[in-house]
Amino acid sequence: MAQEQISVYIEDQMKRSYLDYAMSVIVGRALPDVRDGLKPVHRRVLFAMHEMGVEWNKPYKKSARVVGDVIGKYHPHGDMAVYDAITRMVQPFSLRYPLIDGQGNFGSIDGDPPAAMRYTEVRMARLASELLKDLEKETVDFTPNYDESLKEPTVMPAAIPNLLVNGSSGIAVGMATNMPPHNLTEVIDALILIIKNPEAGLKDIMKLIPGPDFPTRGFINGRQGIKDAYTTGRGVIQIRAKASIEKNPRTNRQAIVITEIPYMVNKSRLIESIADLVRDKRIEGISDVRDESDREGMRIVVELKRDEVAEVILNNLYLHTQMKTSFGIINLAIVDGQPRVLPIHQLLKEFVKFRREVVTRRTIYDLKKARERAHILEGLKIALDNIDAVIKLIRASKGPQEAKAGLIKNFKLSEIQSQAILEMRLQRLTALERDKIIDEYKEVLKLIKSLEEILASEKLLMDVIVDELKEVRERFGDERRTQIVEEAGEITLEDIIAEEDMVVTISSGGYIKRNPTSLFKIQRRGGKGKTGMTTKEEDFVSNLFIASTHSYILFFTDKGKAYALKVYDIPQAGRAAKGKAIVNILNVAQDEHITAFLPVREFVEDNYIVMATAHGVIKKSDLMSFANIRSGGLIAVSLDEGDSLIAARLTDGKQDIFLGTRLGQAIRFHEDEVREMGRQARGVRAIRLDVEDRVVSMEMVEDNATVLTVTERGYGKRTDFGEYRGQARGGSGLINIKITEKNGPVCGMTKVRGSDELMISTSVGKIIRIAMKDVAVIGRNTQGVKLMDIEKDEQITGIAPIAEKEEDSDEAEA
Repeated sequence: MAQEQISVYIEDQMKRSYLDYAMSVIVGRALPDVRDGLKPVHRRVLFAMHEMGVEWNKPYKKSARVVGDVIGKYHPHGDMAVYDAITRMVQPFSLRYPLIDGQGNFGSIDGDPPAAMRYTEVRMARLASELLKDLEKETVDFTPNYDESLKEPTVMPAAIPNLLVNGSSGIAVGMATNMPPHNLTEVIDALILIIKNPEAGLKDIMKLIPGPDFPTRGFINGRQGIKDAYTTGRGVIQIRAKASIEKNPRTNRQAIVITEIPYMVNKSRLIESIADLVRDKRIEGISDVRDESDREGMRIVVELKRDEVAEVILNNLYLHTQMKTSFGIINLAIVDGQPRVLPIHQLLKEFVKFRREVVTRRTIYDLKKARERAHILEGLKIALDNIDAVIKLIRASKGPQEAKAGLIKNFKLSEIQSQAILEMRLQRLTALERDKIIDEYKEVLKLIKSLEEILASEKLLMDVIVDELKEVRERFGDERRTQIVEEAGEITLEDIIAEEDMVVTISSGGYIKRNPTSLFKIQRRGGKGKTGMTTKEEDFVSNLFIASTHSYILFFTDKGKAYALKVYDIPQAGRAAKGKAIVNILNVAQDEHITAFLPVREFVEDNYIVMATAHGVIKKSDLMSFANIRSGGLIAVSLDEGDSLIAARLTDGKQDIFLGTRLGQAIRFHEDEVREMGRQARGVRAIRLDVEDRVVSMEMVEDNATVLTVTERGYGKRTDFGEYRGQARGGSGLINIKITEKNGPVCGMTKVRGSDELMISTSVGKIIRIAMKDVAVIGRNTQGVKLMDIEKDEQITGIAPIAEKEEDSDEAEA
């Protein structure tokens, strides 16, 4: 027989074929049904187990037996695909509420593969029985299987909201679903709320369901991603591992202990990634990583080296490993045969709608069965009421058909009633059995009335649904595992850098670097010092100061400009290294030199920057005006010709200002005498200077501190601020230190306490660290004591105090 050939455009045929394929994948494989939350393979696995009688209270059966029944009867795909689905339904770290109870090795959170299906055994989990509850009562439609030899359900009756409590993930054609699991108790509470108040809003729902609840616990950071997902069906949430910091009393070292990890993170790979970061030196300070997990729970121990800041390393782990992950929520499910993205309230309403349909169909089925039973009981009752006549009729009949016809004719019975009477055992003719039949008939009539009332009343129908949900909640509900915490924000560079005080040094040649203060041990007064920077013969350390790594540094140049930089942006170099050229870090002009520095932890209102120049001019400006300094800097003060900016200090506007000069003069006055000015203003006179004199330092007075004055030849002294009476701004001041050929001119001045230490740098790059308790407090008009032994061609170029809290535990050197 000849076949007819039909010509078609290949483009049209491809479109039709691909669309058919896409819909087959979407509806028949990859996406869950909104009603029972199951994909076809999961539904077929549970149905096959139900048909096999592998219930939660029955013995286990080999997984291979179940897989064989599934692929042979309902799911014509690969056996490993079915076994993988079964494996996931068993794993407590994959499903919030596992649907299959497994015996044997079904894999682990470390990514270990499950044992072969011939070794493992399964049976339905008790919770899964609620998915199939009332399946035999015509509650759902059935459809022919792939070869039309059997029937399978199109959906399970689902007495539990499985899609919300267990979530789902799958990639279809052109779309994907990724739904997180939730807590059963919370979801049922929300369903009851929706039933009782269909107009309940998102705010009401989120009071009951604050967010997803993952089987591996962990923390969810912030609520905005949850709110987005619950409002639109799409959102992104951040999941963070639970980690605590413990201290080993034996070694006195800290350890980071991880007890919960984000959902779907492989524990072994997480440990490997931490080890890789340590090996590649991307994270410093970790000495060991080990897995101490056991049957009691998860425990990953990250041991730290001595004196490491655990919080900083933990932030690094969050930033560089899967200890912090994102979960992109896409609430995509099949609704009425079509894929739809649903917000939370719609998911809840779809389930309630489905339960209403299931309970209605079950009630209709139960009513039909009750009426059928009542009909039979009515016939039995008639027979018992006329037992003698019935027995006589049956004995006189030649056969069953004649007896049945006689019963129908003489007692007005139906064929079904007549058959039931003929099948009735003789023992039921006793008085006791007669009473049982009558009692059962009354109960059935009550049941019929109750079922009819349920079908006639929407309220009673919904009450039945609520009661059943409450029963499920009581039997299977549990506590929330995943905690929701307020948004921690993105981990910034500052979060992964330890906050510690640094010695920042700058050479006269324009090089800058930073080192921890602990690098320099305490030496006694008069010590030789250690090399703090290698300098060329014509270069020397001109300035140094102490600041936290998290602080801003405002750099002020001799030209009156200001620049800003984070301390951690300053390169850390070895103690003897010269550092990096400032011009390569800051956009400083070639003719500018950094002369003043100001560490600022944060920019706040009602704080000011007071600036002093070499010619004795002082100016006060609002700190906030320096909060956003562009890379090219900005003007901090306008200078007279030949003048230069020498100091800047932070103040709250209520302090006394103290200035010291090169030739040993000093003046103290209250800052109220200096009005606040704009950034580009010149300022006012602070002190009247001799022709050869200039201002070298400025400090803010503290009554419980002393002023330390250091000369170029290594001499210095401490004097109480109380020795200097307050004067009017603009005067010539008082004698601060006696200047002689022996001690030389003043190179610097700073305020210190007896518990502080001092860093002193020289023109050849030496640095010494001495304790202030070794420097005596003496009067104003004295020349001081030797602080540092220096060579003839060497001079002191910089000083900086170190507060008591920076003191390290190193023993003092001679």
